[in-house]
Amino acid sequence: MANVCGIDRGFRIVAGSVLLVLTFVGPLADTLFPWGLIGAVPLLTGLMGWCPAYAIFGFRSCHQS
Repeated sequence: MANVCGIDRGFRIVAGSVLLVLTFVGPLADTLFPWGLIGAVPLLTGLMGWCPAYAIFGFRSCHQS
């Protein structure tokens, strides 16, 4: 069941994508591993629509139907 929707989901996808791109071609290229992991987490949670931290704390950015 999705717990990440709307603007939250879009922001995660954009922010994660930007961090991943910067790890390969930008100023963060020297520190590939940590920034790549930091970028992968919001990207994956945005693409899946599910965040484990939201699930633990019972938070949802989706409207319940």
